[in-house]
Amino acid sequence: MSELNQKRSHGETLSILLGAAFLMATSAIGPGFITQTTVFTAQLQAAFSFAILVSILIDIVVQLNVWRILAVSGLRGQDVANKVLPGLGYFLAFAVALGGLAFNIGNVGGAALGVNVMFDVDQRTGGILSAVIAIVIFLWKDLGKVMDKFVQILGFVMIAMIAYVVAETMPPFALAAKETFVPSKIEWPIVLTLVGGTVGGYITFSGAHRIIDAGLTGKENLHRVSIGATNGIVITGIMRFLLFLAILGVVVAGHTLNKDNPAADAFRIAAGDAGYRIFGLILWAAAITSVVGCSYTSVSFLRTLFPFIERFYRYWIIGFIIASTSILTFVGRPVTLLVLAGSLNGLILPLSLASVLLAVYRKDIIGDYKHPLWLTVSGWVMVAFTAWMGWGSLQGLLNLVK
Repeated sequence: MSELNQKRSHGETLSILLGAAFLMATSAIGPGFITQTTVFTAQLQAAFSFAILVSILIDIVVQLNVWRILAVSGLRGQDVANKVLPGLGYFLAFAVALGGLAFNIGNVGGAALGVNVMFDVDQRTGGILSAVIAIVIFLWKDLGKVMDKFVQILGFVMIAMIAYVVAETMPPFALAAKETFVPSKIEWPIVLTLVGGTVGGYITFSGAHRIIDAGLTGKENLHRVSIGATNGIVITGIMRFLLFLAILGVVVAGHTLNKDNPAADAFRIAAGDAGYRIFGLILWAAAITSVVGCSYTSVSFLRTLFPFIERFYRYWIIGFIIASTSILTFVGRPVTLLVLAGSLNGLILPLSLASVLLAVYRKDIIGDYKHPLWLTVSGWVMVAFTAWMGWGSLQGLLNLVK
């Protein structure tokens, strides 16, 4: 790996790190992210800014732990888990793949709705066209570079479009700034929900696995990896704050959002038909980049466990996209699968983060690397918090089994 790092130019390294940051960020910024932010903004109004800030700080702790330890080990999440506890990696890989399939069905559905909003195209057609675009990316010879550029471009497009709507709604910036640091209301379950939606499940591993695939590993790269990890969360935070401000400008003006599609309604109120079309573009960009990130990461959890997947991994990714699109097209959104996947997803982060933190004590995994004590301690605190969140998901799973 060191020879590869020496041959790579400074510009190529920065491009990989930025691509990994955007891959992680755009994996988090999906249709659910948009709806979740809209609903919480309508519920808490300006006080929601505090929840966003705290969730960003927590996300950075989680992401730095995962990215740094995986980068210094040169191993993907499932391989670290198997070394810490034989068999755990297989469970995580299964949970990520099942959860990824279910969430990808929703992502393809979001892309289909985005196309429908923009061009009045039938949603089934929009879903298939979006899937074809994602498949073309994975057929490209230089997959890594194309994927990096794709998520970067659409990430910037989303930020620019939402910034435009913020300018249209003119939210109370001073009130939002005050509530960010001195909130009038604090809802900790909402904070934890934001954390789960940003670094839960497979999401935090998407960028980490990308830098491993690119060979950007070893102690000599830890400083750059840490910057990339932090940038991924910052990009997600910027998107969340901008979306929050755009919606806040609508709700403080006294408008009541349509419960069936609150985000689309907010954009229509803010900027008329143009705002509605902009929402379609944002929704499509969020959904299609999540399709790419989810498919790539879900299969990356299986690659090292099964040699036949490693040999043809890009075609397994394509098959994953086709399966998601086919289920959505011919079955719809299967409730049982979605509930089961959601329940398993709640267990992924505490288990995977715990296995990564346990690797700190294993020289056969990280060599002579000394992980910062503050990251280790705060990481274990997050294991406890996310395990508490996952307990609710586990209860849902047990009820489903009954």
